[in-house]
Amino acid sequence: MTRTTVSDLRYKEIINLASGSRLGFVCDAQITVPEGQVTALIVPGPARFFGLFGREEDLVIPWDQITKIGADIILVELEGEPSRHQRRDARAKKAR
Repeated sequence: MTRTTVSDLRYKEIINLASGSRLGFVCDAQITVPEGQVTALIVPGPARFFGLFGREEDLVIPWDQITKIGADIILVELEGEPSRHQRRDARAKKAR
């Protein structure tokens, strides 16, 4: 069994096998606190107008959609429209 850290995942690009599209690089992970299990990987949304107007919502990839984690890439099988979540910055503003 090969072990990896969340920080190692940040350097791996995610490819969707269903569409052949490049989704981006991992920026975060969702982890269940009591068990310590990774439940999803999070990819930042694409930049709007050269990044001047922020980014679109983050892409959340459930762990059960991950097919293979290789040395350089992570292969996922996402059918249809992937689930997106608001950026962390926007959530922090709403909490205030």
